Amino acid sequence: MEKEGKNIFGKSGQGKDLQTDHHVDFFRKKKAQVTIFIIVAIVIVIIGIFIYLFYPSIKSSLGLETKNPSQFLQDCLATDLKNSIDKLGVTGGSFAPENYIAYKGDKIEYLCYTKEYYKPCVNQKPNLVGSIEGEIYQSLKDKASFCFDSMKQNYENAGYTIDVSNEKVQVLLLPKRVAVYFNGTITLTRGESQRYRGFSVVLNNNLYELASIAQSIVNWEASYGDTEVTRYMDYYRNLKVQKLKRDDGSKIFIIEDTNTENKFQFATRSYAFPAGY
Repeated sequence: MEKEGKNIFGKSGQGKDLQTDHHVDFFRKKKAQVTIFIIVAIVIVIIGIFIYLFYPSIKSSLGLETKNPSQFLQDCLATDLKNSIDKLGVTGGSFAPENYIAYKGDKIEYLCYTKEYYKPCVNQKPNLVGSIEGEIYQSLKDKASFCFDSMKQNYENAGYTIDVSNEKVQVLLLPKRVAVYFNGTITLTRGESQRYRGFSVVLNNNLYELASIAQSIVNWEASYGDTEVTRYMDYYRNLKVQKLKRDDGSKIFIIEDTNTENKFQFATRSYAFPAGY
């Protein structure tokens, strides 16, 4: 009996020890969890302070900082500029031709014209390049103003003070490119000041060269009445020049760069003869 009693008493003591160990482990786990929470909270606070102090440089390194004026305007206006150039290329350099001939759904303007027979045509646009520049300017001036205002708002939202002086927009046809030039000065201030002067939206396009060749053809038409287009292709190996004659004496010229597929087409009517002559 005594032996059994000792065994029973021993088992009872062991159960008490296990219960105590369970409580100790519980509090240890709780303490460890609290410690982890405190560490996490400290890390979050440190990260918050780090972001607050260094966020501007982080934005810049990630490309999140606002773009420079030239890049902002380039991204905003480039598509509209390309669309304008493509449209003018098929209509003879005018968005709304008044004196034109229809061809494949397009209204192609006469750049040299006379309604009479046996007479030379009269050059309708002696300064064709300048005329095209004016057309592009008229088509883009509202969008250019919108892009400029959006750029200013973009900088102000980023915390800059922006000062603009002598804001003026000009369109230039140049060799192998077309540029929308913003002739002005922008000063950005956020801590220190940055100044940008004279920036542009540029599109690689040889409209200048195509319009210059068109002007040469027009001058020949006004003087002699019928241009031999093969001489242009002999000299400019990248060009394809077509001359399509119509029954009323009109001619449609299509000048195409075979490398870029850029083209310029226009119409003339010079030294026309009556039907059946």
